Amino acid sequence: MRVVIAEDNALLRQGLVLLLTSSGHEVVAVAGSGPEVLPALLQHRPDAAVLDVRMPPDFRDEGLRAALEARKQIPDLPVLVLSQYVEESYAAELLGGGASGVGYLLKDRVGRVDEFLDALERVAAGGTALDPEVVTELLTKRRNSPLDTLTPREREVLKLMAEGHDNLTIANTLVVTERSVSKHIGNVFLKLGLPPSDSGHRRVLAVLAYLNNAQASGA
Repeated sequence: MRVVIAEDNALLRQGLVLLLTSSGHEVVAVAGSGPEVLPALLQHRPDAAVLDVRMPPDFRDEGLRAALEARKQIPDLPVLVLSQYVEESYAAELLGGGASGVGYLLKDRVGRVDEFLDALERVAAGGTALDPEVVTELLTKRRNSPLDTLTPREREVLKLMAEGHDNLTIANTLVVTERSVSKHIGNVFLKLGLPPSDSGHRRVLAVLAYLNNAQASGA
């Protein structure tokens, strides 16, 4: 996999390079500031980009803005965003519109090597990889929405779906049968006004799009 890394912390940046290269991936470019990100992405058109949200010169949302602009010019460019904290508005903006190949992880997740590499590969394949804490933020801050009608078990299933897990993994995590998981998923889509679907990550993206639209409308 060809990867572009955008991270202003030199130690973390070098750590990412070593981690990815030792795992058999090729780091084709690195960027240490916001203005460097978009040119690197457009020049190399990588299989995936790993980007920090806040980068020099202003340490606001330079990395995210570069990612959004790059995805306009390179449709479906897989982007895995790293952030120090759960920044709900940034997660919502990146995930808005139900685009595929997106991920949002907290930086401490990088230390869990297998989880990080799995997330990157999932994103590169067009799936989603959301940090559990990000998903919790997206779910718990909703008020007066159809999400309130979900049972505790349905919310657990939705949370695991949004993290990118398949039915078998959800079943194993919750210690239930796959048939039970499928039933819960059907109920989730029904209550959210979304057509039932078992088409892999598209079902997750549909749920995320709904959540972000609910947030944008002030739900």
